[in-house]
Amino acid sequence: MEGMGGAAIAEMLRENCYITEVDLSDNNLGDYGARAISGMLKVNSTLVSLHLSGNHITDQSAEDLGRALINNSTVQHLDLSFNTLGDHAGQILGDSLSDNTSLRSLSLGWNSIRGRGAVVLANSLGVNVFLRTLDLSFNGFSREGAIALGQALKENYVLEELNVSNNRIPPEGAIRLAMGLKANKTIKFLNIGRNPIQSSGCYGILQSVQENPDSAMETLDFSDITVTQDFEDLYTTVKEMFPVLRVIHGGRIGTLSKTKS
Repeated sequence: MEGMGGAAIAEMLRENCYITEVDLSDNNLGDYGARAISGMLKVNSTLVSLHLSGNHITDQSAEDLGRALINNSTVQHLDLSFNTLGDHAGQILGDSLSDNTSLRSLSLGWNSIRGRGAVVLANSLGVNVFLRTLDLSFNGFSREGAIALGQALKENYVLEELNVSNNRIPPEGAIRLAMGLKANKTIKFLNIGRNPIQSSGCYGILQSVQENPDSAMETLDFSDITVTQDFEDLYTTVKEMFPVLRVIHGGRIGTLSKTKS
């Protein structure tokens, strides 16, 4: 559709009071189309689900998207994945999430949010009391973003699913994020796979679940990260406390070499 087509759809949605779900993924709407959609969201009161994945939306649309999130009170599911949103967008969207009262799920995966943008976005979780599912995969939260997420999880009491896979998070970042899990009572699913957190980071996160008797954790995803026997032993112990807990990882260190021998 490109920008003009997106603007035409946006104009229609200003008047339509019946459509509740719109999927405009992979239409190359660009910033022109994104701004038109954002303007529509300020007046539309029926749309519940909006998919804008893969539309070459950049930081130039951040201000408009931010205002839309603040003014709109009906959209519950928003997908902005596979775009080129960066630090500026992260800061604007983070500030807007602090005031948003309708979103239940938000996907920002496969963007370029890092640095200050990642920290502000993470901090917004500390005050948002509506979001249930957040996908931040394939960004660049790194150490600082993970630390901010850990602090936010201490204060957040509604988020149930968090995906921070492929975010260049180091072991220290995982340990600091784990500190938030010690106090959190709602997270059921955490995907932190494909990060360089090593077995020590996995161990710290699993240990935080063990030390939280009120933990709601059901799935820990450490995909493509190999773990030690110490981790496996801890998992056996934690499994006795939380029988429903499922852990996914990339195998145990030493297993592959033994098989090869």
